[in-house]
Amino acid sequence: MILFPAIDIRGGNCVRLIQGDYDKEQVYSDSPIDMALRWQKKGAKFLHLVDLDGAKTGNASNQSVIHEIASETSIPVQVGGGIRSLEQINAYIAIGVDRVIIGTAAIDDKAFLRSAVEKYGTKIAVSIDARHGYVATNGWKHTSEVRALDLLKELVDIGVATIIYTDILKDGMLKGPNFAELQAMNDASSINVIASGGVSSKEDIEKLQSMNLYGAIIGKALYDGTLSFESLSEGDQHAS
Repeated sequence: MILFPAIDIRGGNCVRLIQGDYDKEQVYSDSPIDMALRWQKKGAKFLHLVDLDGAKTGNASNQSVIHEIASETSIPVQVGGGIRSLEQINAYIAIGVDRVIIGTAAIDDKAFLRSAVEKYGTKIAVSIDARHGYVATNGWKHTSEVRALDLLKELVDIGVATIIYTDILKDGMLKGPNFAELQAMNDASSINVIASGGVSSKEDIEKLQSMNLYGAIIGKALYDGTLSFESLSEGDQHAS
């Protein structure tokens, strides 16, 4: 199982939000590139970057920071946050991003998602962010009437290879992921499932590994020191 340190970028800083609330921000570093190099040095095999400004506005306002991270690190990076056009995907792929994550647009514009998958294949992932089992969009501000499992079935038909599943109510709370929902998502298809939100202990990681998930994203627990990446990366970790 791949362990992805999360680097959430807002206003050029590395930050964390509680449950996606932009009014509950904690700044951890004014240099996301330093943070990326730190996680690489500690043994990370893949980085998870989120443009929080982009998630809210749809504009890739932190692209220069992401370009620097992709250029200066020697490990793969995946990027999400406000990606709603093929032009944005092209731009990210061109600067060395290995996987581009589509969120809101996967709900609102299936034709766009289909075109992206047809062009870039496994370089495209979809972020399923859910609140009480229903998909949330636009930087988690809007909860739709689409059930996460129903969206998953559509993604299978389109040919999506990887999803990131986030339980919003767990995000940043350090109380463990929603194991039941993750198991349901993993059992429902052969799509690679990456867990996100609430991962806060080595026991959480071990349980996710036992569920045969593709990966897990770790954020607040790493930044607060609740988890040590060195101790986690001793386990089975590979960037595939």
